[in-house]
Amino acid sequence: MNLDLTDRLIKIQEEGRLFRIGVIGLGKFATMFLAQVKSTPGIEITAIADLDYKKAEESIRIAGFEQDLNTSGYDSAKVSNQIWYTESGLELAKCEQLDLIVEATGNPEAAVDHCLAAFNAKSHVVLVTVEADVLCGPAIIKRANAAGVICSMAYGDQPALICELIDRVKSSGFEVVSAGKGTKYLPIYHKSTPSTVWNYYGLSEQEANAGGLNPKMFNSFLDGTKSAIEMGALANATGLRVPNDGLIFPPVGISRLSDVLKPREFGGILDNSGIVEVVSSLERDGTEISDNLRWGVFVVFKSDSKYTEQCFREYGVPVDESGEYASLWRPIHLIGSELGFSVATALLDNRSTGSTKEFTGDAVSVAKRNLKAGETLDGEGGTTVWGKLIPAPKSISLNALPIGLAHNAKLMNDISEGQVVSQKDISSIAKSNAYELRKEMESDFIENHKN
Repeated sequence: MNLDLTDRLIKIQEEGRLFRIGVIGLGKFATMFLAQVKSTPGIEITAIADLDYKKAEESIRIAGFEQDLNTSGYDSAKVSNQIWYTESGLELAKCEQLDLIVEATGNPEAAVDHCLAAFNAKSHVVLVTVEADVLCGPAIIKRANAAGVICSMAYGDQPALICELIDRVKSSGFEVVSAGKGTKYLPIYHKSTPSTVWNYYGLSEQEANAGGLNPKMFNSFLDGTKSAIEMGALANATGLRVPNDGLIFPPVGISRLSDVLKPREFGGILDNSGIVEVVSSLERDGTEISDNLRWGVFVVFKSDSKYTEQCFREYGVPVDESGEYASLWRPIHLIGSELGFSVATALLDNRSTGSTKEFTGDAVSVAKRNLKAGETLDGEGGTTVWGKLIPAPKSISLNALPIGLAHNAKLMNDISEGQVVSQKDISSIAKSNAYELRKEMESDFIENHKN
C-alpha cells in the first residue's frame, strides 16, 4: 500500500491542478463516494450521468454538493462552476476532458460499453460494476492495457479489499490457503425473489420503499448471486481456485476461520488449498453466530517456518489447533466511502487496486424453480435464476449461460430446479459489446488450454 497518496493529492491542489472525475450511475455506492470526495484534496467531480435527473440531483445534495447541474455540456458547466449532467453514460465516458470514470451502473452490458468508450478517450476507469468484471474481465483488461489506461476494481467493495489482504500475506512469504468474505446465508435463500426478499431482511415493503431500497438488487445479495460474482472476480484477479460445485457458505465465526477454512486432509472443509469461499453469519438453523463476519473479509494462510508458528503463539495470532494455519480479517467494508483509494491509486500511481488476470471462475445461471420453455429469464436478483460460482473449465464444458447475460433471455427448453442453464437452452443472446467480449474470452480460454 502506498502511504503518501494524500500528501501528493494535497501538493497537486496547492499547485492549482485538480483531477477531473466523472461518475456514471448515481446509486448508493456512488453517493457514498461523492459524500467523501468533496473533502478529498486534488480531486473534483466535474460530470455525472444517470438516467434519472431528479435522482442525480438528490444524490449530489445528499452528498453535500452545493453546485447546480448543467445539462448544456461539459465546457458550459465548467465555466459556470457547475457539474455537467447527462442521462447518457456513453456520452460521459467519451468525454476527453475527464481523467477518470467511476462506472457504477450495476449493468454489465452498459458497463462494458462505458469502459470501452472511456479507454478510447484515454480515461482510467474504476469499475464498481463487478458483474462486468466476472462476465468478460480478461477482454476488458486487454483493451485497457492497449489504451495505456487503468481499469481497477473498486476499493470499498469486498473483492478489492481481499486482494489487498492476499497481497499483504503473499508478499510476506506466506501461502494463501483460502480467502473470501462474509454474508448472511441460508440454503433457502437461493429461491428468494424480489417479492420475498424483505421478509428475510426483517423489513416491511413500506420500510424498504421508504429507504429507497431496490428489491432486485438486495435479492441478488441474498440469493447467493452477488457472492458468486464477487468471488469469481476475486479468483480471476488473484489466481485462487474456486470450488468445483459452488460456494459452500459454511457457518463460521472469526474465531474458527483457521480451523475450518483449510484442506479437508488437515481437518478443514476445503477440497484444496488456495481457494475462495464465503462464510455465513448464520448457523443452518438460522441462529446468528456471535462473532460473525457478515460485513467483513478474510484470508487464511500458513507458514512453513516453525519459528514463525512460535511467533504466532507469542503475539496472539489466531491459529488452528496445529498452530500452522493463521487468519487475518477486516470486520467491515466501507463501500463507496473508501472508493477514493482506488481513484487516487489509479491517478497517481497508474496502478489498480485489483484487476482481472485470467478466467478462473464463472458466475453461471441456475434455475430457482422448474422453468418452462417460453419463459423469459429476468437475470441477477430476479425470480427465475441465481448465480452459482463454478470453475471456468466446467463453465466452458457446460456452455453455461453467465448470469450477466441472463436478462431478457427466452428459454427454448424446460429447465429443472437447480440445473445450470446452457447457452443452448435460450433462443438467442442479444448482440452487444459485452457479448462479443465474453465470446472472445471463451475462445481465448479454449485456445490457451488446448493439450
